[in-house]
Amino acid sequence: MTTGLKRRGNRGQPAHAGWRGLCTGLLTIGLLLAADAAAQTAETTDRVSQANAGQAPAQADPIADLALRRDSTRSELEALSKTITLSKDRAAALQAGIAELEKTSESLRAAIVDSANKRKALEQQIVDGEEKLTALRTKQDAVHASLRARRSVLAEVLAALQRMGRNPPPALLVTPEDALASVRSAILLGAVVPGIRHETEDLVADLQALAGLSKEITAQKKALGDDMASRLEEERRMNMLIAEKQKLKQRSATELAAERHKAEQLASQATSLEGLIGSIESEIASVRDAAAAARAEEENRRRMSEEQRAQARELANSVTPDKNRIAPAYAFSDLQKKLALPVAGSILRRFGDADGTGHSLQGMMLETNAGALVTAPSDGWIVFAGTFRSYGQMIILNPGDGYHIVLSGLEGVTVQQGQFVVAGEPLGTMGNKRVASATALALETERPTLYIEFRKDGKPVDSRPWWTAADTGKARNDS
Repeated sequence: MTTGLKRRGNRGQPAHAGWRGLCTGLLTIGLLLAADAAAQTAETTDRVSQANAGQAPAQADPIADLALRRDSTRSELEALSKTITLSKDRAAALQAGIAELEKTSESLRAAIVDSANKRKALEQQIVDGEEKLTALRTKQDAVHASLRARRSVLAEVLAALQRMGRNPPPALLVTPEDALASVRSAILLGAVVPGIRHETEDLVADLQALAGLSKEITAQKKALGDDMASRLEEERRMNMLIAEKQKLKQRSATELAAERHKAEQLASQATSLEGLIGSIESEIASVRDAAAAARAEEENRRRMSEEQRAQARELANSVTPDKNRIAPAYAFSDLQKKLALPVAGSILRRFGDADGTGHSLQGMMLETNAGALVTAPSDGWIVFAGTFRSYGQMIILNPGDGYHIVLSGLEGVTVQQGQFVVAGEPLGTMGNKRVASATALALETERPTLYIEFRKDGKPVDSRPWWTAADTGKARNDS
């Protein structure tokens, strides 16, 4: 009898030890959840209070929540960018590199385009990294929400396990009372253990996911900081190169100032883009000469046979265009699917989309980061560079073949009327917030937005056929 009792008692004892281990594990998880909840509550409260200050409580809206996360991430990165500076050693190294360059128009233009390409690539990496960080934050919030949703159930289970830990079920067949208690405990254990085990596994999986997401977020923030530092360095280098190129300009400051003043007068009198382009091309000498050069190029192509045009296209595609060229390397109509977007960012609206005012958009809108670089999408002559009505700073480019490219919403421009630019050459920069446009678009963002419009013989046309496949896929997804 003693042996039997001892055997049964030994069978019961591991169950107690298992329960104690399970209690300890779950209590540890409970403490982790409590600490995590406190940290998450503080972080969420801070983020929401900053992004939603002064707004009345509203029902949950997934799109609004995503916008809130974007704003929170953006504020965090803007604060980070303010802490990034260029060291004296790096600034000196940049200056030394510029000093070693051959100071010719061709070499400086090539260096500027190369620097602009690097800067735009870094700015696109920052935009993409910002989206990735927002997505990671969204996943992190989802895991936090999952943990919070199960906190009350977990609390009940933990309380029951604590009670069992203090008063574990006795070994079988000690006394009738113990036997009854053991039966009841066995029934309870049999019903509860699988549920607790499953719940524990889910909690552990969530906590592991949370730890992994925290590491990814930390790594992504570091990568963004590195990209911001590289972008700042490239911006400084490009500005130095542009300053060197300005020294080579043959036109006098007086002549440039007179043309700028005349362009401002014409812009104040024009009531439409078509009228502005027509008046500038007829009344400003440098732009008139540029328009004549564009027409001469078109006339030369018209005189070619189809075979000659095909040979010219093949030759143009087989060699690197001369950086010192004074006319487009390619016919604009031959550049479909080959143009890169002029700024790093995300497409908000496309040609033909509703603009929020009951009309269809005649161009496309890109959301950018503050201070983003804007470059020429193709070779062409600058028809206009300045302020026009409520478009903000605007640039009109004549790429030939009867086309004009309108870029508006910039804060600063670095080119002048009549100047010939090559694809990728800097035109200006975006500001810190959106500039109201003449189309009075109802947009869901206050971030800087660049408006792009292609015009053929004075009429707006869809620019989509010209952009590369990679660029046309950059539409922002808020769903």
